[in-house]
Amino acid sequence: MIVEGAHRTRKGVAFALATALTVPGVALRVGGVHPPELVGATVFGMAIVGAAFLLAWSAEALELDVSRGLALAVLALIAVLPEYAVDATFAIKAGTDPDKYAPLALANMTGGNRLLIGVGWPMVVLVAAWRIHASAKARGYSGPVDTEVHLDRPRSVEIAFLVVATLYSLTLPLKHYLTLVDALVLVLLFLAYAVRVSRAPAEDPDIVGPAELLAVLPKIRRRITVGLLLAYAGVVIILSAGPFADSLVQTGEQFGVSTFLLVQWVAPLASEAPELVVAGLFAWRLKTNSGLGTLVSSKVNQWTLLVGTLPIIFVVAGGATSGLPLDRLQREELFLTAAQSAFAVAVLASRSISVREAWALFGLFISQFILGALLPPDLRHLERVSIGVLYLVLAAITLVAQRSSLRPLMRDGLRTPLDEMISETVPTGAEEMP
Repeated sequence: MIVEGAHRTRKGVAFALATALTVPGVALRVGGVHPPELVGATVFGMAIVGAAFLLAWSAEALELDVSRGLALAVLALIAVLPEYAVDATFAIKAGTDPDKYAPLALANMTGGNRLLIGVGWPMVVLVAAWRIHASAKARGYSGPVDTEVHLDRPRSVEIAFLVVATLYSLTLPLKHYLTLVDALVLVLLFLAYAVRVSRAPAEDPDIVGPAELLAVLPKIRRRITVGLLLAYAGVVIILSAGPFADSLVQTGEQFGVSTFLLVQWVAPLASEAPELVVAGLFAWRLKTNSGLGTLVSSKVNQWTLLVGTLPIIFVVAGGATSGLPLDRLQREELFLTAAQSAFAVAVLASRSISVREAWALFGLFISQFILGALLPPDLRHLERVSIGVLYLVLAAITLVAQRSSLRPLMRDGLRTPLDEMISETVPTGAEEMP
């Protein structure tokens, strides 16, 4: 792999900017300085963004030096670390003050999940479609082009486990507690997914963006550099997560803004930014299987490992053994998030997403904010429930239309040997230029 001079400079600047974002937050924590609420939320939020980018780039390079199984375990933890740190902070605080902090414990998770599907998945499809049309026009081609994004057959594993996780998640809004039983089911599901994917034969990782600077380093130097970057980014996130969470709560209280909404949407913008950027780079280069596949895998990690460990943290932190309490708002948010996931996996039953389906995912996501702004506060629960029901209706219609794809998908995802699926995989869809 060769990185040209101009590209090397841009990638070096990206590393420098990401690192620079982390410095003020670390300096404040080490110096024991407590800034005003809004300043703290901004500074510690930027630190998490910078650290998340460093984690994402280092994780890509890590795939060059560790086994497939170890890479999966480490990368899964890295992928959820920024979001996990914020959610875990609220879960810990909820152990001693459940009335104030329990409603916030899942807010970041529901926002991050809906952001992945409502913005991330459509972004990959729409960026790739635009690039395909632009390329066809530049070549003087005026015929039809395939703008659907197709996932390779081995991606059936992620989709199948997401189907199982989604089905279980639809039961959570019916409960008043997220219990240790739920934790056991979801963590075991993640472990089953990890074992399944770890059996895939070794492949050369597809590295894009600033991570290429790490990939071209000599092996020993690369391993040391990646290890130091991972350790530094992890320390930054651990140092920043608590103050960031506290600053968000205090900012909401100071300015009369809903703390739940701040935690649900501001925090995920920090934690999900690297994944969305990496997926966007893959889409720009028409490596759509990698771009969309990365976001689907992240969704599996969040729906299983992230959600499953929160009640464990709550109980260990001193909370009731009955589990993490779920109030009405959290149950409605869980319902809406699970319903969106149901529609998304119904669309992916064919291992493809069209431009029209991408616009549907994005449009329904945006409609939540439009309706939320138009409805008075005492009626906003209708927005969450009605859009959730609409997601489920669309999921049912889509599954009926694609019912012939569902059984082969689940068989491949849960049973077919991965080496068999990989040997039969050929480039399709958006990754083929017209």
